[in-house]
Amino acid sequence: MRAADIIIKKRGNPTPQPLTKEEIQFMVDGYVAKTIPDYQMSAFLMAIYFNGMSFEETAALTDCMLHSGEIINLHGKENLGLKGPFVDKHSTGGVGDKISIPLAPIAACLGVQIPMMSGRGLGHTGGTLDKLESITGYKVALSPQEFEQLIAQNGYAMTGQTQKIVPADRLMYALRDVTGTVESIPLITASILSKKVAEGSDALVFDVKYGSGAFMKTPAAAENLATSLVKTAQAMGKKAVALLTDMETPLGLKTGNYLEIEESLECLQGNGPKDVMELTYALASRMALLAGKVASIEEGLELCKQAVNSGRALEKFLKNVDDQGGDSKKLLEQQGKRRSPFHAQLNAESDGYLKIDAYKTGIACINLGVGRNKTSDKVDADSGIILSKVQGEAVKAGQKIMDVYAKDEKSLEEGVAALKKAVSYSKTTITQNKLILKEIK
Repeated sequence: MRAADIIIKKRGNPTPQPLTKEEIQFMVDGYVAKTIPDYQMSAFLMAIYFNGMSFEETAALTDCMLHSGEIINLHGKENLGLKGPFVDKHSTGGVGDKISIPLAPIAACLGVQIPMMSGRGLGHTGGTLDKLESITGYKVALSPQEFEQLIAQNGYAMTGQTQKIVPADRLMYALRDVTGTVESIPLITASILSKKVAEGSDALVFDVKYGSGAFMKTPAAAENLATSLVKTAQAMGKKAVALLTDMETPLGLKTGNYLEIEESLECLQGNGPKDVMELTYALASRMALLAGKVASIEEGLELCKQAVNSGRALEKFLKNVDDQGGDSKKLLEQQGKRRSPFHAQLNAESDGYLKIDAYKTGIACINLGVGRNKTSDKVDADSGIILSKVQGEAVKAGQKIMDVYAKDEKSLEEGVAALKKAVSYSKTTITQNKLILKEIK
C-alpha cells in the first residue's frame, strides 16, 4: 500500500473513490508513526476537504484516530460503582457557553454517569477547562484511575485530553490549522468523536451552534455538521442526538472564566439566566433519555428542575469541586465579590434596541484577557463582562449596558474599544432567534 495511491484515489482521477478502512488506517497509523510525512498527510487532508467522505468513511476515520492511543474503558467495572450507561455532551463552542458546568451535576442527579473530557478556549470561544481552573486548586489533569473513581463517587468528573489519548487528532489538527483544512465536516466530525468515544461514552448529545459567534455561521451549515456527528456516532454503535442552537449573541449574562463559574453557581442555586437554564435543561433531559433514566423529554425536564430546586444539583457540583482539589466553601464566599480591580462601565451611546454581536464580543474578551490567540497563551481568571442589558432590550443613551473587567489597564482600554464595536442600536425592534432551532436524531 502506498500513501500516494490513496491520495490519488480520494483526490479523483478523474472521479474520487471511497476509501476502505484499511487505506484510512494506513494513513493514520503511518502519520502517527512518522512514516508518512507532513506533505503527504496535507495532500490527503486537502483531498478530503474538497471531496468529502461518506458516513461509513468518516466512521472508519474516527475509529482509526480513536485507536491511535489509549482508550478509557468504563465497562466491566460495576464493582467500582461504574454502572453506566455513560453519556456525555459536546458543544461546538461559543461565547458565554458555560453549559457543561451546571449540566453535568444536574444530569448526574438523574442517574446518568458522565465522563466529561473537555477542552481549552482558542480564538473567540471559551474553554471549559480554563473556566474550571479559575476555581482555586481545581485539578483537570486526572489520571484514568482518578477519572473512573470520581465518576463512581459522584456521577461525573471533568478532565482534559492527555497526550496519550487520540494522538492522531492532536497531530492532524495541528496540520489542518496551517493547511486551510479546518472547515471540513468529516474531519471536524472525526476530531470530535474520536475524543468523545475515547473517554468511554456510550451515548452523546451534541449542541451544534450557528450564528456570528459559532464555527458554523448558518443553520444549514450547522445542520450538516449535526447530521454528520449523529449519523457517524450511530455508525460506530453509539446513541446520539443533536440540537441546533443560536449563537448570534452571547449566552447568559456573564462571559469570562471565573464569571462563568459564578453564573453556573447561580444556575444551580435556581437563579440562572433564562437562556442558560433552557439550554441546560434541554440537553440534560436528552442525556437522561439516552441513558434510559426517563421515558420522555418532558419527564426529564421536570426531574432536572427538581434537581435544582431541591439543592441536590448544587450539592453535587460543590462535591465535585472538593473532589477535584478545589475549595467549595471559598468558592461560595467569593460569589459576587471576586472581581478584577481593572474595571470600566460601558454605557449606551444612543437610544434604540440593543444588538450584541457574539463574535465581536468574544474577540473583545480576548483583549481583556479571557481567551487566547494561540495555544501557548495564558488566560486571566478574573477578566470578562457582566451584561446589564441583553440583545433586543430597549436602551437609552447613557444607560449602563455592561461592566467590563480586564487583566490590566492596557487590556481594559483595548477591550472597551473593541466592545463598543460589538454593540449597535436599532431604531426598530429586533426579532429574536429561537434558542433551540431543531433536533437531529
